[in-house]
Amino acid sequence: MDNSPLPFSKRNYRLMLVGLGMIVLGFIIISLDGQPNGNGVLGLTVGPIVTLAGFIFEFYAIFAKAEKS
Repeated sequence: MDNSPLPFSKRNYRLMLVGLGMIVLGFIIISLDGQPNGNGVLGLTVGPIVTLAGFIFEFYAIFAKAEKS
């Protein structure tokens, strides 16, 4: 058992930052849609898929096992 005061390893935190970046990128893609009310391809398809992928990646980052030293 690791006696680290932090609940996750460095790898987990890096993966969480990547997931957070994907979520933010998805929302930026949604906001870049040129159609009114976000009814274009970016607002209805690409942005939500990237955002959902970011949330799924966050779950992976939380549940990923720490590497063994």
